[in-house]
Amino acid sequence: MGVQLDGFRSVGVSRLEVIEGPSGRRQRTKAERARIAAESLMPGVKVADVARKHGTTRWEVYDWRKRIRRGDLVVPESVAALPMFAELVVDDTAADAPPGVAGSDLEIVVGDVVIRAGAGADEGQLTRAIRAARAAVS
Repeated sequence: MGVQLDGFRSVGVSRLEVIEGPSGRRQRTKAERARIAAESLMPGVKVADVARKHGTTRWEVYDWRKRIRRGDLVVPESVAALPMFAELVVDDTAADAPPGVAGSDLEIVVGDVVIRAGAGADEGQLTRAIRAARAAVS
């Protein structure tokens, strides 16, 4: 059986081998993708360094980060529990605040969303609230 290649009519292939096996593309689980993307979100970390470390491209990491913001990928609790840094803004206008708001000990602003919490706020609840606010802003 002859097979024509590259438009040459006089040359045919008498034998064609099909090699089966791994294609060289790594299939990652959603948890792996989320963990790698979350690692790239840590302060001072470069996406290119994370991608090189895990044998992927930085464009894949950026895509996974976008999927985290949309809620398609969920960051594992072990990674979500790591401390992250946020900008601290001191506002002395508590006297101008509406009634009931002046008693807040903590105020977190994520985009257009303001999260106010008292001194006894649970860390887990605050973490979930911040994640929800980030997802809403994205």
